[in-house]
Amino acid sequence: MKITLSVLKADVGSIGGHLQPSRALVHEIRNFIRSGGKDILIDAYVSTTGDDIAILCTHEKGVAGERVHRLAWDAFRSGTEVAMKQGLYGAGQDLLKDSFSGNIKGMGPAVAEMEFEERPNEPFVFFAADKTDPGAYNLPFYLGFADPMYNAGLLLSPKISQGFTFRIIDVGYTENDKIIDLSAPEHLYDIATLLRDNQKYVIESIFSRSTGGQAAAVSTTRLHNIAGKYTGKDDPVALVRVQGEFPATGEILAPFEIAPYVGGFMRGSHVGPLMPCKLNSAISFFDGPPIITGAAFCVREGKLTEPVDVFDHPFWDSVREDIAKKAQTIRRQGFSGAAMLPYSELEYGGVVEKLGELEKKFKIRA
Repeated sequence: MKITLSVLKADVGSIGGHLQPSRALVHEIRNFIRSGGKDILIDAYVSTTGDDIAILCTHEKGVAGERVHRLAWDAFRSGTEVAMKQGLYGAGQDLLKDSFSGNIKGMGPAVAEMEFEERPNEPFVFFAADKTDPGAYNLPFYLGFADPMYNAGLLLSPKISQGFTFRIIDVGYTENDKIIDLSAPEHLYDIATLLRDNQKYVIESIFSRSTGGQAAAVSTTRLHNIAGKYTGKDDPVALVRVQGEFPATGEILAPFEIAPYVGGFMRGSHVGPLMPCKLNSAISFFDGPPIITGAAFCVREGKLTEPVDVFDHPFWDSVREDIAKKAQTIRRQGFSGAAMLPYSELEYGGVVEKLGELEKKFKIRA
């Protein structure tokens, strides 16, 4: 059976600042999807990560299916009305356009989708991140798909030893989608050269070289490219198929132990470690740290099993303790140097405007 997996995510309001949506808001979106999606979706799962709400769904409408995207857009709009009635912070903040135009991409919400023929058993992991940008997946997915130190299957499994093809997008180019396909291991160094720059080059999708099947999809929306100003961090989502011709679940999860430093944190303008957290976790320290959650499923004829929380295990408790120290260390550096994002990424206008005024006061010394 050919199905489409879609995840559509937005921040449409939260309690106490950028912390967590209210129960009433989540309830409204969940009920809207349940009632409005009866003849559109096969199945759906609604969850939160930080102040974001994500709609994971299965259907047969294909990638960018208009009815699916409209359903999600209307659900987020309905949720925004609840957020406004409750006086939640940032009500509707990720809905950057006034009217629906065919699909959600380019309108604010993050979207990751893939269409494929179901295998006899079809496991996958749905990732959602908050207080960071799409480049947060660059290093973990590079290691999980291309490095035998993390992906033992590259050495041990004939099904995946041919490697994977990375489709990388230049998110700084806004006129259209500017992409390049590079295959590992032949172009491993070229892939690394691009992915080192998390704010410009981002993994959009990954494909098996042995079967051609799509292994991963990542949302690549940059909100400031749409709004022309800071409106919140991009908070990306990702879908990863696992096992068989794809990496094992553990091979995809292992790189997150590194907790790579990523852009985000407070006001979307700092650098902090990406912390793997339990499902439906809230935001706290310095509007962070940047967090990621993971829900593993199997799907059969479009019907989802219950999720397994991949980061709810004693191992990750000890990792989180180390990451907290890592976050404290870089925060002690405050605004200086590598602790804050470079000028090109300082989306909050204050610093840019202040530098513009100070530039007028500089003098050339003879």
